[in-house]
Amino acid sequence: MSTVRVPTRLRILAVATDLFGVRGVDSVSLDQIASEVGVAKQTLLYWFPSKDELLEAVLLDAANELTVVIEAALRATSDDALDRIDAVVRAVFRPAVRRPALLGLVREVSRMPGDIGARLTDQLQALAARAAHYLGCEMDAGHLRRADPGLIAALCYATVTGIATEPAVLRINGWQPSTAGLRSLRDELRAFLRAALAP
Repeated sequence: MSTVRVPTRLRILAVATDLFGVRGVDSVSLDQIASEVGVAKQTLLYWFPSKDELLEAVLLDAANELTVVIEAALRATSDDALDRIDAVVRAVFRPAVRRPALLGLVREVSRMPGDIGARLTDQLQALAARAAHYLGCEMDAGHLRRADPGLIAALCYATVTGIATEPAVLRINGWQPSTAGLRSLRDELRAFLRAALAP
């Protein structure tokens, strides 16, 4: 039986994603990442000449993954506005349920150097603008309750980032940062949006 060999660059990105997401960027060294991957530090530096470049690649990779899963979810659902919103929420949570360290990356965005943060923000802002435009069109057509589409998109984003940045507050209310906890939170958000936006 043959095994598929994962390219070194992808293994570095995977390990860095998990370590940055669980421990925080400042707590993880390039030496630790290289050791976990099983390569020399020089090999890591060949692919990513600095920690900032590795962090940027990790974050852009996560943003690209998010874009892909949202696009796939939209293609696979009906044209009903509430069904489409539901599909997007499920799609956004799917990578986090599968790999909770991704949520930790959200926490790191606010700590990034300005130029890296700006590039990532530009990419995510394009997604947010598209979401707000879609919500506005559906509200205009009477398919969703009239509200501020930008605020609705922001509330969804704040819920996801709040999981990463405010876990202590959620734990006070009995929420656990586990796969089951993420699924429960996802389902509550889906039900809340459906009830809040039904025309």
